[in-house]
Amino acid sequence: MWLIFNIKELFKSSSNTLLPTATAARPARTGPDAKLPAVIHLALELARQAQNLSAPNPAVGCVLVSPSGELIGQGHTQAVGSAHAEVMALRDAAARGHATTGATAYVTLEPCSHQGRTGPCCNALVSAGIAKVVAAIADPNPLVAGQGFERLRAAGIQVEVGPGAEASRELNIGFFSRMLRQTPWVRMKTAASLDGSTALANGQSQWITSPEARADGHAWRARASAVLTGIGTVLQDDPGLDVRLVPASRQPQRIIIDSGLQTPLDARIFKAEGEVWIYTASTDEAPTQALQARGASVTCLPGAGGKVDLAAVMRDLGRRQVNELHVEAGFKLNGSLVREGLVDEFLVYLAPKLLGPGQGMFALPELQSLANALPLEFMSAERIGPDLRLLARVQGRGNF
Repeated sequence: MWLIFNIKELFKSSSNTLLPTATAARPARTGPDAKLPAVIHLALELARQAQNLSAPNPAVGCVLVSPSGELIGQGHTQAVGSAHAEVMALRDAAARGHATTGATAYVTLEPCSHQGRTGPCCNALVSAGIAKVVAAIADPNPLVAGQGFERLRAAGIQVEVGPGAEASRELNIGFFSRMLRQTPWVRMKTAASLDGSTALANGQSQWITSPEARADGHAWRARASAVLTGIGTVLQDDPGLDVRLVPASRQPQRIIIDSGLQTPLDARIFKAEGEVWIYTASTDEAPTQALQARGASVTCLPGAGGKVDLAAVMRDLGRRQVNELHVEAGFKLNGSLVREGLVDEFLVYLAPKLLGPGQGMFALPELQSLANALPLEFMSAERIGPDLRLLARVQGRGNF
């Protein structure tokens, strides 16, 4: 069939600007989605191209197929405020000189039905004469949530829902989390030796893992809405927390947990573009005003013991439209986030070396029973250069 035979060629000739797909953002084809038709896989691949681009909107891909089975247009979500996947696919079809009357639209998320920064995609599909829409999954946004399908059906368009649902939800796990839990999907990244040390006892940590692993870590930063660290890491390592080692169409929001407002005004984290968000437990006006003058947003969310209320931070980040939160912090803050049940999955890079006594991944209390261990499930295990990358999810955490 023409559609299947020419998919590789279509990737080369697409009129959309496709970003390089980082290995970090490409889930393995397993489970029910492994046997999907090629056109669904193409729509999902297009959605992957939007992962580093579309936040806070979901990453969506759309493919248009003519009544005769010819692929006539394709597109993915653009940067916030710009066109959605369906509109990009319709523009692509027009640029190729194809009529869309009677065509089928394969889209990885329910077309929107509300007026936001852009117009409703449902209206664009109806106006284009689309006859059928095959959508992977319903949009969890309460402003849509089935209303898009209702509007399409009311216009006489046939609607099918389900193919590619698992993969589409996984691509947009942060968006689904924010819509359904009102908090971001929290992914904690650590890099350690095989015996679990993230730094020597004297604090030296650069570099335990390879350049390949560090570049891969930046690919995960690039897909996140925000990157969070603690004041201990800022004072010890002076990180930038921006994306430098892979191409990036936007920089993630940078966040510091700083209970006592100790962030230096000349910290590297201020040098990248965009505002830095600082969460604190301090009400001291002098450092607050100094950091605000430096370009920081300072939010006071005090918790117990003079520390920041981390659960309140997650709720606030949900309100601030953070979909995926990428944590790169020290063992103390890591431990606090884990103890409070705020981490959804762990991104762990293991280097093939032994360091002996040093700093661990998490400061956790001693357990008296193995039954009290935090149960995880491995999502993937891959070689990245000489290192091993593990993705482990808290059991049941994705069931929301």
